Amino acid sequence: MIPKIITGANWPVTQIRSNNRLKVSELKNPLAIAMWDYSWILRHHRYGEFEDWDKVLKALSERGYNAIRIDCMPQFVAADTNGKIESTFRNIKKDWKPALWGNDYTMSFNPREALLEFLPKCEKYGIKVGLATWFMRHGTERKDIFMEEGGLLRAWDETLGCLRDNNLLDNIIYVDLLNEYPNWHGYDWFKNELNKRSDIKQFKLDNPDANVPDFDTTKIKGNPLKQKFYNDFINTITLSLKSKHPDLDYFASLDSGMNLDQIDLSNFNAMDYHVWFAHSGKIDGLSDISSRDQTLDYKEVNKNIIDSWNENKDSLIEWMDGRITAISDKARENNIVCGNTEGWGPIWWFDHPELSWDWVKETADICVDLALKHDNYKFICTSNFTHPQFKGLWDDVKWHQKITSKIKHNARNQD
Repeated sequence: MIPKIITGANWPVTQIRSNNRLKVSELKNPLAIAMWDYSWILRHHRYGEFEDWDKVLKALSERGYNAIRIDCMPQFVAADTNGKIESTFRNIKKDWKPALWGNDYTMSFNPREALLEFLPKCEKYGIKVGLATWFMRHGTERKDIFMEEGGLLRAWDETLGCLRDNNLLDNIIYVDLLNEYPNWHGYDWFKNELNKRSDIKQFKLDNPDANVPDFDTTKIKGNPLKQKFYNDFINTITLSLKSKHPDLDYFASLDSGMNLDQIDLSNFNAMDYHVWFAHSGKIDGLSDISSRDQTLDYKEVNKNIIDSWNENKDSLIEWMDGRITAISDKARENNIVCGNTEGWGPIWWFDHPELSWDWVKETADICVDLALKHDNYKFICTSNFTHPQFKGLWDDVKWHQKITSKIKHNARNQD
C-alpha cells in the first residue's frame, strides 16, 4: 500500500490506498456493520463522544465490527443552487431534550474536511464504509437543495466526484441514496411531489397536461400513481449515477413499513431493509421510550416491555423469522444480496438508571441467528445503538465481540 498525500481545506491528509476494493454485491461472508448515521460528525467536537475518531474507530474494531454506515452529508458537500461551495455549517440545537443521534449541542461542522480526514482512518482500522444520507437540514439555514427538483442527484454526483478526485472511493462498499425510501428522510421536494399523487383524481385535475394512465386500482396494491412516481424517481437517479460513477453499488434503504411488492428493485445492487420487533405492534410501552419523557416511571415502563415481550416471545420470533425470510426471498428474486443496518428490538432506547439494555441484546442475538439462516444476508447490524454515546451497550465489549464474531464467521460455516 502506497501512502498518498491529498489536499482538502488547505491542509494535507494522508490516505493509504488499498488494492482490497470490495463492493457489497461481491461479499462472500457477512459484514458486522454499525450504523453511525450523522453522529460521527455532529458529535465530533470537544465533549462529543466522537471527538477522537482514531479512538472510536479502534474501539469499534476491537468490538469486532468491520463496517459502518454513515451519513456523508451530500446535501452539504454539494454546492448551493448558485454554484457556491460552503465549507462550514452551523447546527443550531433549539431545545435541551437529549438527542439520541446527532448533536447534543449547537455546533459547527465541515463535511468536506471531515470526509477527507475520517474516511482514510476507517481504512486504517479495517472498517469498510457504506455511504448514506438522511438528507436532513440539521438545524442549518440551508434550504435550496432540499427543495430543488434535482437536488438529490446533484448532491450525490458532486459528493462522489469530490471523493473520487481525492482517491477516497476504494473503501466504499455501497451508496445508500436515501434513508428508508420513500418515507423517512428530509428531501422535501420528493415528499411534496409524492404527496401530490395521493389523490389521483385531483392530480389529474391539477396537472391536465400530465401523462397519467388510467389505473385499475382494484388490481394493484396501494396508490399506483405514487408507486409509479417513486419507482421512476429512484430508477432514474440510480441509472444516472451508475453512468457517472460505475464502480459503485447503489440502492435506497427501506424500512418494514414499506411493502416489498410495491418497489422496483431491478436497479438495486443490494437491499438494506430495516426491521424491528417494535413494528409488530405486540410490545407495550415502547412509545414511552420514544417520548423520552423524564416524568415517567421508567422502572415500570421497562417492566411492562419485558412482560409483554415474554408473554408474546414465541409468536414474535415467528413473526420476525417470517419477515427476514421474506426479505431474503425478495432479494433472491432480484439476484441481489440483502442485509440490515438498523434493527432489531426497539427503534428507540437510551441510557437511563431504570432501563436495561438486556432486552436489546437478547433481541439482537435472536435476530442475528435468524438472518444467518439465509446465505444472501451479507451485512448485519446488532442494533441502532452501536455508538459510543450509548454507554450501556457500548461498554459491554464482550457481548459485542461475541455477536460480531458470530456474524462474521457465520454459524453455517459458509465459504
